[in-house]
Amino acid sequence: MFDLERIRDLVNQRLPGHTLPRDLYNSPEAFKFDLDAIFGQSWILAGFTCELPRPRGYLAVSIGGSPVVITRDGDGVYRAFHNSCRHRGAQVCAEGAGGRARLTCPYHQWVYDLDGRLVHARMPETFERAEHGLRPVHLENVAGALFVCLAETPPSFARFRADLEPLLAPHRLDDAKIAFQNTLVERGNWKLVMENARECYHCGVSHPELCLTFPIGASVDGHFVVAEDPHYAAFAARVEEAGLGKGPFLGPWWQVERFPLNKGHASLTIDGALACGKPMVEGAGDIGSLRWAIEPHSFCHSTADTTVYFSAMPTAAGETVVTCKWLVHKDAVEGVDYDVEHLTALWNVTNLQDRDLVEVNQRGVNSVGYVPGPYSLPDESYVQRFADWYCDKAMDYIAARTGVDARPIELRGVISGAVEGSLAPTGESQASSSRAPLEHH
Repeated sequence: MFDLERIRDLVNQRLPGHTLPRDLYNSPEAFKFDLDAIFGQSWILAGFTCELPRPRGYLAVSIGGSPVVITRDGDGVYRAFHNSCRHRGAQVCAEGAGGRARLTCPYHQWVYDLDGRLVHARMPETFERAEHGLRPVHLENVAGALFVCLAETPPSFARFRADLEPLLAPHRLDDAKIAFQNTLVERGNWKLVMENARECYHCGVSHPELCLTFPIGASVDGHFVVAEDPHYAAFAARVEEAGLGKGPFLGPWWQVERFPLNKGHASLTIDGALACGKPMVEGAGDIGSLRWAIEPHSFCHSTADTTVYFSAMPTAAGETVVTCKWLVHKDAVEGVDYDVEHLTALWNVTNLQDRDLVEVNQRGVNSVGYVPGPYSLPDESYVQRFADWYCDKAMDYIAARTGVDARPIELRGVISGAVEGSLAPTGESQASSSRAPLEHH
């Protein structure tokens, strides 16, 4: 277990606008806390409906140390369950996707229907099968993106859906397929991985390939240039003509915005050319990138032709597994409509560069000489938002279990989103001064 008072003291030690105390980045106790208090209490982007393209299928993933299985039954209904047999706890489905009419535990052959009911178990006659179905997990489907939450009472989802669904739906993720996926094991704490992913302060030097396509030069003081910017004006006109929204929408644990890539670039590839000849958004052409990101672990970029998914999942105090998936139209043919190398090259090189940055960051944070430093604003304002959210989410968890909350009443759960409607109402921002800082992820 973990000492809640110790974690609370660490969170309280953090100076406003600064990085976290060292133990929150490298202690086994904080790692265990994060699995339960952060990943166990948040919505997680677990996968996509296209990974279960036909009825009678499943997708098994792990959230921290907790395996979860998403099923699609014969009627096409999606459900999620803890991937743990109700007999002696064995993992029922190996990680990955597959097609099955029923789920069979490999240990003692207990069999479950895709709705979670236990349908076969070699047990005494007095055994009540109805009481031993798979335990359900909260599941939400937003335009083909599947979100799960392990908490008994998950964070409110309605406002996030209202922000994301209209912008994401035109990308038709239900009609996609996974063209390629890979994983990286990064020797760094998950929070360092996500801090790195929430800023482009480092991009100019560290990501020369990404900078060719990604518009780090289209920002003033970390914000998009909107007023009197002909490139942005042309982009906005194309998006409006295509009937697409652009945001930005900013919630307690999410950011959603469509923005233009560099001039002459239509997709997030090495050369900026479209990666797939069969578009996901029909007839739209260059519509920039729809970036949708959630705390604690993920971001996606959806362009006219592809969606790229990034997920950072903690596996130890100083280890994080980064998963990247590339989605294209389900009818696209490899070698004809797309080339895997062209599709993946930009994010592969960027992810490797980021891995090296995270690992050098972790080594420095481990030093006895580490002292939390200040974030550079506005370049790292989303990093500060992430750290603020993490601390508030941690305090929500601790307060709920100890009954002690030193935060002012009016600030409790405001940043984490535990208090519904705590932030300003959602809506598309029109003024350049209110736009969110530019991030490469």
